[in-house]
Amino acid sequence: MNFALCSSSSELRYPFVEGLPCTNKNMLESELYVKVDNFNNKDKNRASNHDARRLVMSSNLMPQPLKGSYVGKKHLQEPGQKLEFVRTLLIDNYDSYTYNIYQELSVINGLPPVVVRNDELTWKDICYYLYEENAFDNVVISPGPGSPTCPADIGICLQVLLDCWDIPILGVCLGHQALAYVHGAKVVHASEPVHGRLSEIEHNGCRLFNDIPSGHNLGFKVVRYHSLVVDVESLPDELIPIAWTSSVDALSFIETHKCDVPSEFAAGSFSRKVKNGSYSPFSHSGKLQSEKVLMGIMHSTRPHYGLQFHPESIATCHGRQIFKNFREITEEYWLSSRASFLQERNFDYTACVQIPHVSRLFTEVPRHRQLVNNADGQLYRKASRSNLLENSEGNRNCSGMVDMVDLLHPSNDVKYLKLKWKRFKNLAGQVGGAKNIFCELYGHHKAENTFWLDSSSIEKRRARFSFMGGKGGTLWKQLTFKLSDRSDMTLKGRGFLSVEDAQDSTKSTILEEGFLDFLKKELLSFCYDEKDYEGLPFDFHGGYIGYMGYSLKVECGALSNRHKSGTPDACFFFADNLVVIDHCSNDVYVLSINEGCTSKTPWLDDTEQKLLSLKTSATKEGEEPNLQALTSSQCQASFLADKSREEYIKDVDKCMEYIKDGESYELCLTTQMRKRIGEMDSLGLYLHLREKNPAPYAAWLNFTKENLCICCSSPERFLRLDRNGILEAKPIKGTVARGATLEEDEQHKLQLQYSEKDQAENLMIVDLLRNDLGRVCEPGSVHVPHLMDVESYATVHTMVSTIRGKKRSDVTAVDCVRAAFPGGSMTGAPKLRSMELLDSIENSSRGIYSGSIGFFSYNQTFDLNIVIRTVVIHEGEASIGAGGAIIALSNPEDEYDEMVLKTQAPAKAVMEFL
Repeated sequence: MNFALCSSSSELRYPFVEGLPCTNKNMLESELYVKVDNFNNKDKNRASNHDARRLVMSSNLMPQPLKGSYVGKKHLQEPGQKLEFVRTLLIDNYDSYTYNIYQELSVINGLPPVVVRNDELTWKDICYYLYEENAFDNVVISPGPGSPTCPADIGICLQVLLDCWDIPILGVCLGHQALAYVHGAKVVHASEPVHGRLSEIEHNGCRLFNDIPSGHNLGFKVVRYHSLVVDVESLPDELIPIAWTSSVDALSFIETHKCDVPSEFAAGSFSRKVKNGSYSPFSHSGKLQSEKVLMGIMHSTRPHYGLQFHPESIATCHGRQIFKNFREITEEYWLSSRASFLQERNFDYTACVQIPHVSRLFTEVPRHRQLVNNADGQLYRKASRSNLLENSEGNRNCSGMVDMVDLLHPSNDVKYLKLKWKRFKNLAGQVGGAKNIFCELYGHHKAENTFWLDSSSIEKRRARFSFMGGKGGTLWKQLTFKLSDRSDMTLKGRGFLSVEDAQDSTKSTILEEGFLDFLKKELLSFCYDEKDYEGLPFDFHGGYIGYMGYSLKVECGALSNRHKSGTPDACFFFADNLVVIDHCSNDVYVLSINEGCTSKTPWLDDTEQKLLSLKTSATKEGEEPNLQALTSSQCQASFLADKSREEYIKDVDKCMEYIKDGESYELCLTTQMRKRIGEMDSLGLYLHLREKNPAPYAAWLNFTKENLCICCSSPERFLRLDRNGILEAKPIKGTVARGATLEEDEQHKLQLQYSEKDQAENLMIVDLLRNDLGRVCEPGSVHVPHLMDVESYATVHTMVSTIRGKKRSDVTAVDCVRAAFPGGSMTGAPKLRSMELLDSIENSSRGIYSGSIGFFSYNQTFDLNIVIRTVVIHEGEASIGAGGAIIALSNPEDEYDEMVLKTQAPAKAVMEFL
């Protein structure tokens, strides 16, 4: 394939040309729905929710371009100076990687960008901010699901690319395709979708790639997430190819570090599929059966660039340098073309727009609204022009965030909490460990209304503390929340809250704004003295402990819930008395919180006596179970799956079609297995499960009045916030069974480590979690200390990554959870579109499965798991959810078998215990 190259001096000049025509404007108006080649009418197969959004939006997405005073206002030619900072308008195409770009630009530009979604501003508003207010120096168009030919997917971006010919613009992935499409090029299906895989890149040396190597084995490897490509043969003369893949190979992450790859794994990729205890080579060849793929374009006379790959990905080399180069392009452009613009800039407005508070996290950026700050730096919004629409209470933020106005002004119902605690050195080992302590203190009367966050697997310091407790203190209460409607998109998080107090009195109320808003206000109402918990090595000192079901996604940006959960959508105890076990030191702590000051500690004294009277148990904790090769027939015979093997495989095929059409990069498909069990000893079942399948984020919850017990053996942390403000996520993607022998077990572990498919899906979720943390963390603080580590548990090996960041001071604990819930490892990417598609495919509610269990401490720390490997016992039925990530490299039969593998440990525990 021949690419037109720029000369080495291609620091392209963008001379001001009065009245430069907007090319291909007629194409936008007449061909918008029919331009893509080789598409199979994807609109017919789109999930119904998205169909509705598309129909509503398509009529007004492409307004007629404005003419007159806006155009050309800033084109002045006087000497100038370099910009102290660069102000970016970042247009988000509902992607799950946009805030990775946000973080990079915050560091490079010296100020965070302003993020608006592609349907939040009209063309008139865009012109106002760019040309009247001079509010931005450049524009970045994010990646996103779908195609630039679909108005609902691309929103205002085409108009910006077409008519803002005098503003520097960088389009990434979907933004790149939009740049090509708006000038007449074709967007077609790639010969093979490539998601979470890398390619080596060649480029033409243009300014965007300054100081970046080019060619084979020279270190410029980039991550790709795309199913569609720009047809290079259709490029018009004004678009110049500037980058392309250097070979037809798409590489796994490990393949880019081949010096570390054992020789037996270097030749190809492997399936995670286990058949009869052995592996078979992955059927996919790993080759792109096509010529080199176009990876970058630029306009010949406009400062517009497009990149098909993702420079913001954790695994892309030189990504930050690309953003730095784009900043320098912007600076040089303004210096050479619009020098006196520096004197025109509205610096007061600029400071307001560009401070870190200004992102879409806490309030909707309502259409036609101006972002401003008051004297204290707190965000508020006001109408900026007479024709702006009124703010509507119903115009909720799709990211689910709410206004921070109450952060410093909580409700009048302030609660002054006082903590008392005692420590007993080495006591846990003397009394038989956590199991004996729980059974002695809380195991009577069927362990009614009790909780146990159980670090039953503490190898390699995966977890250290266990927390347990039950009903008893004067502040104890139970919150039970149920969403009001499964399908009314206007209600969002509206639901019914029931509160039972320690005196068995129950009150019910309607929460118009949803459960998370309520929980946020509750936590903000607590006042306390930090000196109370000085010396405690853990972060939970009392507060709310329980679960959030998957359906709470509607409070975090999802459009709706297609299926109604049979269990409450959230259940929490307020734990005022608790016992904590430090598994490293074997110390035991007892804690009690009261309202106001009191010197009496009857519960502490009583619990101390019970602990000291315990006799040593013969049961030893922490012993790893014998490795066993499990088979499906052993544990699934009496569980009935919601979908048959054939139906599940058909659903995998649907997911792969959506991925092929660019609707998603990864879809985490799930289903449920169920069994009627009637009356049983639920605590006994949990004790059996924790013995057979110990896990660092295991949990027991018993909500007696709801007839609901949760036996969880999860190995996965969703999100933690510690007292130092550090957020941590540990997503799992990639699971294989343990081997029957040590040799076979090590072989399975290595094959997981070097599986191309598992690396791709893990990388996609790592980038998604970086995005979610990037929305609430300080710029530049999000990092990945551990990427694709393999951890071993009693029955499986898993691939785990760790993402951390420093929480911004202006966000609360609940804001952090809302930014990331549900966990990306259970949804896929982009998250919002993926949840929408999964709702259309799955035939039942996930309920508690895929949600989170954990605590929210009264001092704004929290730790939450991902609810997997869990038996939910509700009204006489045991259910187990399971699933797996579907990507372009998936094999449908293998995906079904992986799903079954994940149910084996909990299902086997049930069958053995009955």
